[in-house]
Amino acid sequence: MNDNNKNQFENSKVTRRNFLQNASFATMMAMLGGIELRAAEQTQAQPQQESSPTKRGTPVNCAVIGCGVWGREILTTLSQIPTAPVVAICDNYQPMLNRSKKLAPNAEAFDDYKKLLEKKEVQAVIVATPSHLHKNVVIDALKAGKHVYCEAPLAHTVEDAQAIAKAAQEAVKVNFQSGLQLRSDKQRHFLLQFIRSGAAGQAIKARAQWHKKESWTRVSPNPDRQKETNWRLYKETSPGLIGEIGIHQIDEILWFLMAKPKSVTGFGGVLFYKDDREVADTIQAVFQSASGLTIDYEATLGNSFDADYEVIYGSDAAIMVRGQKAWMFKEADAPLLGWEVYAKKETFYKDSGVVLRADASKIISHTEGASKESSEPTPLYQALDAFVYNSDLIGTAVEDYASSFDIKDTAALKKFLSEELKNKALAATAEDGYLATVYALKANESIEKKTKIDIQKEWLQI
Repeated sequence: MNDNNKNQFENSKVTRRNFLQNASFATMMAMLGGIELRAAEQTQAQPQQESSPTKRGTPVNCAVIGCGVWGREILTTLSQIPTAPVVAICDNYQPMLNRSKKLAPNAEAFDDYKKLLEKKEVQAVIVATPSHLHKNVVIDALKAGKHVYCEAPLAHTVEDAQAIAKAAQEAVKVNFQSGLQLRSDKQRHFLLQFIRSGAAGQAIKARAQWHKKESWTRVSPNPDRQKETNWRLYKETSPGLIGEIGIHQIDEILWFLMAKPKSVTGFGGVLFYKDDREVADTIQAVFQSASGLTIDYEATLGNSFDADYEVIYGSDAAIMVRGQKAWMFKEADAPLLGWEVYAKKETFYKDSGVVLRADASKIISHTEGASKESSEPTPLYQALDAFVYNSDLIGTAVEDYASSFDIKDTAALKKFLSEELKNKALAATAEDGYLATVYALKANESIEKKTKIDIQKEWLQI
């Protein structure tokens, strides 16, 4: 998510030039009356689930399958996690392997994922292949006894996603995590509690957007590889903009509001890029829940203005989430919240914004605060960190169980693990990933058909 966009506007007290030179998006939000919502720094007194599990547990040998742009981002992130040594990488395209080898110099390279899965030293795999190739890789990895992190969406069809989720639920002895990285983000869990406390009043509606001018086209020297690498542009292999990008933002809002869509209506088309693509470059989808709550999502590859964010509109306040920052904009008739009186205040161009955090009364300089923000771990880091920690936790628990009991007694093992894993790091489950995938895929189908689709109950069953 991009948090660097600067809106252009004029203010009687702040010139356009000075604003563009000196102001951040946080400054703009404060000037508009936004109250920043921010999670507190982790302390030892806080529950383990709220912390990043970095440096806890023993190392888990990891492998990355799929070394494209995102796969290399994953490799870069894993290199920052002390307990996640990368021992193997895999891609069927040699140039990608060559690039990735620089990021993981100690990893063994494979062009066949099945050969990688045969390696006993590989304990966990991160699947970052194109969405339509997830199914076989994930199921084979689970069968091989590996812990699996599967990027979102789980698959490009509901049937494949269901097969993955089912296999994950049946693989009791290993850890499965879907790549909804925002579900591991400390800031999101802080906001989750804040929103569900009713501080914003009754939820009225929500919306989210993603704007980025990029073609999604990747260039390759040979025609066959060109088609392969541009899988996101064709209906047969792509879940569309809403499946590849929107799934994270939509899942976040549904999660926050505990909303279950009953229908989705979509629109879209290829409005800018005149090539052979079949997938819309500009889309909109409206989800509606049983209560009447609507969630409006829109995205485009044709323009970058206003970037990406999510907004939840409540009867007392609106809450905007942009990247890892959030603000609250209160209604004039909203009741005063107790924390507003005592919370730390920051002044931006004579306007005051109230920071919501447990240590709000602590005096922190603006420079120090900015330094802390820049060093906060990304959602991807937190998600992969949680995956490694939970994989070690589950692996150790299974070994302990097997030393005294019959490992084939699945029911007893599940019961044992449920007790042992109460302090798991926060992460998206197979069910989380499956439901998010269904909603995104049905939205994409609605966009392609330009019609309303009612969400059937059987689609939500694994």
